[in-house]
Amino acid sequence: MSWQCPGFLFAGAVAGIKKKGGLDIGLIASEAPASCAAVFTRNRVRAAPVRLSRRNLRNSQGLVRGIIVNSGNANACTGPGGARDAGRMAELAARAIGAAPGEVLVASTGVIGQRLPMDRVEAGIHSAGVSLYDQGFAAFSEAIMTTDRRPKVASHPLTLGGRPITLMGCTKGAGMIAPNMATTLTFIVTDAGIDPARLDPMVRRAVGGTYNAMTVDGDQSTNDMLAVMASGVAGTLDDADHARFGDALLALCADLAHQLMSDGEGVHHVVTIAVRGATSETAARAVARKVATSPLVKTAIAGADPNWGRILCAIGNAGVQIDARAIEVAFDDVPIVAHSTAVPDLDDARAAAVMQKPAYTIAIDLHQGEHRGQYLACDLSHEYVSINADYRS
Repeated sequence: MSWQCPGFLFAGAVAGIKKKGGLDIGLIASEAPASCAAVFTRNRVRAAPVRLSRRNLRNSQGLVRGIIVNSGNANACTGPGGARDAGRMAELAARAIGAAPGEVLVASTGVIGQRLPMDRVEAGIHSAGVSLYDQGFAAFSEAIMTTDRRPKVASHPLTLGGRPITLMGCTKGAGMIAPNMATTLTFIVTDAGIDPARLDPMVRRAVGGTYNAMTVDGDQSTNDMLAVMASGVAGTLDDADHARFGDALLALCADLAHQLMSDGEGVHHVVTIAVRGATSETAARAVARKVATSPLVKTAIAGADPNWGRILCAIGNAGVQIDARAIEVAFDDVPIVAHSTAVPDLDDARAAAVMQKPAYTIAIDLHQGEHRGQYLACDLSHEYVSINADYRS
């Protein structure tokens, strides 16, 4: 398909930041000030680009002209010099697109604790600026990758008020993925017209049910950012259309989040941990998250080993009140546990067959209430260890 969104230009460029080579500078430019809403990491060790972008977004009252991204270096834990480097990136990107530095958001991803090679970054931003065009989204989505095996893009076109609306985005992330606001670098654009004050709660709702409900390895990055820009070229949405747009944004984020999980470092299985019968949604999500982040559950998933005792152990460690005698567990449609013990006719071979699939569900019923919650989880494989054991080399 043609990855275009009216009102926006995109570019990807080679700056030589990544040791393995390839595109490593990405630029999004809005032809006019665009509404923007974003969420950022809640990790208290925040990278310089996160601090700068939060400040610029607040000071501009949600109106921005562009986003500049580099991969291969996180510009995190780099002191005052790193803050100056992030500011310089904003200045150079602003100059390239004819905007003010305060109208630009900055994002970085890669190795923590190393200063950016600013001579290369500056050349890369200049190259991206002269390469901007309406069909440059594929290059942009590639430029933001680090250990990702492939670009992750999605679109959700819709019709609102008789007008076609474009909604598309890309995401990156393969490791250091755990929920708390946003869990990766993700950029979404639309030509719909939405006031920043109305866009912000839509973004938070979409993130809450998708990016905030998954985990690769339990480590939340210093650089996480998810931003949505709306050019307004297609016209301002009517009040009645906002709910439908919000639903479409949620669906787009769900698509991108699933792609991110399936491309996680060393991931071979994406597993939905679906909890029901909880006393509250908070309790359901707590149980789902504990199961999803348990190293022993994750290694069982890697080995397709239906070791259900690990799941019950994780449930019991979730910090919520449960009746251990009432728990039921199933892998897809294969019953595993009833009343907190193995079902009488447990078929290990059928259970293992489910676990060999690239995607399946571990369904948990607590039988204590009416509330539900879920997380996306994955396996913990030998490849994950190998990738991260020599990440800086």
